[in-house]
Amino acid sequence: MAEDRAQGIGELIRSGGRSFSFEFFPPKDEAGEEQLWRAISALEPYRPTFVSVTYGAGGTTRDTTVRVTGRIAAETSLTPMGHLTCVGHTRDELTAILASYKSAGVHNVLALRGDPPDGPGTPWTATDGGFTYADELVALVCETGGFSVGVAAFPEGHREAESLDHDVAVLLGKQRAGAEFAITEMFFRAGDYFGLVERGRAAGVEIPILPGIMPILNLNQVKRMAELSGREVPAEVVERIAAHEADPVGLRAEGIAVAAELCEELLAGGAPGLHFYTLNRSRATLEIFAALNMTV
Repeated sequence: MAEDRAQGIGELIRSGGRSFSFEFFPPKDEAGEEQLWRAISALEPYRPTFVSVTYGAGGTTRDTTVRVTGRIAAETSLTPMGHLTCVGHTRDELTAILASYKSAGVHNVLALRGDPPDGPGTPWTATDGGFTYADELVALVCETGGFSVGVAAFPEGHREAESLDHDVAVLLGKQRAGAEFAITEMFFRAGDYFGLVERGRAAGVEIPILPGIMPILNLNQVKRMAELSGREVPAEVVERIAAHEADPVGLRAEGIAVAAELCEELLAGGAPGLHFYTLNRSRATLEIFAALNMTV
């Protein structure tokens, strides 16, 4: 799936077949870097459509993100995508980051507004000389040229959206600015994803929307992640996982089963693929692949 890295991710997704992709975050130290590359090496044989590397709050991992994404481009067969946010950057700085990506051989970008500087749920404050909305960043990436641009989508609506319809209108605006595909934040009910797709198609959103999958291996950790998005893990999912709180092995197995069932329902319903939030570990993703009877 990653044989022709000259193709942009948007084109790869639209070219047919199911897209499977993995997301990593920049390591904080040498041990983290070793763990990251072990995960990349374990997942590379699965020939994902692409892999992505996140961008820290306020651009805190800017140099590491560009370096890691560039190394993936140079040393593996994988198609890499770097993240980029508006937070803490001027237009000129964003242009410079795009130039760094391009010189590193990275030609795919996920353009995000990012969380407010003071954290999720706090008021948004734009950087002087910067952007307020993701569609402005998408337009800059397209104006720069040489990139396939992806954006974020929200099955339950963005926490700051006035309504689900308003949320879809924002996604449509990002498409009009040049976005070629979208990736959702994590969710746990297939109906939420299909509801987003249905609302989007009715509003004119035509770009493929990839569902983001987060296996639950630590219930409290995932609850905290959901809270940052202004959401809660569905009660029925919490009940299934919490039943194994005293049994770490059983909890892990149930978390993998929940994720695998969600993946099966999404693919059966017509999702164009799956995007896995790996937390820089390969084992859980490989177990989900095994549960789905997928082979290299």
